[in-house]
Amino acid sequence: MEIFEDDIVASLGVLRTGGLILYPTDTIWGIGCDATDEAAVRRVYALKNREEAKSLVILLADVRDLLHYVANPRPDIADIIAGFNRPTTVIYDGALGLAPNVINADGSIAIRIVQDPFCRHLIKRLRKPLVSTSANISGDPSPATFSEVNPLIVNGVDYVVKHRQDEAAAHTASRIIRIHNDGSITVIRD
Repeated sequence: MEIFEDDIVASLGVLRTGGLILYPTDTIWGIGCDATDEAAVRRVYALKNREEAKSLVILLADVRDLLHYVANPRPDIADIIAGFNRPTTVIYDGALGLAPNVINADGSIAIRIVQDPFCRHLIKRLRKPLVSTSANISGDPSPATFSEVNPLIVNGVDYVVKHRQDEAAAHTASRIIRIHNDGSITVIRD
């Protein structure tokens, strides 16, 4: 538990000053920053060598936090999310209160409510949403384990979380869906 807490404290110090972290999520290892900090988000795009037109995923700890970052979430969204059987990122229309460069050109935002204890603690204590984008150079495969993360990424962030670095189990990226205003769902990545 000591490494876990040390990682949380170190990550918070970096995130609160516009820095980037490399951290384990409920899916794959991710590059993270404060999702409300435009300059920090710009650094994520630069590190990944990714064009800003491609929006990023945001992590939240609780469904109720959607009310702060999405204009009109569906009244039944908590029930929908509770029914997911694996990590699922949902694309919502009407992003609010986030750095403009994390929001898609059409005003939508991709958000995942995380169950992972490390991510939940970090987000709750930061009191802000966290950017989570795969820890890879744009175009390269997403790393399934920490050992597969490109050294350019490891050296390009301000803090590398120690928690779960030794895990050998390969993880995969989340499912991505879009819930339309009429209630229909489009699966973007399964």
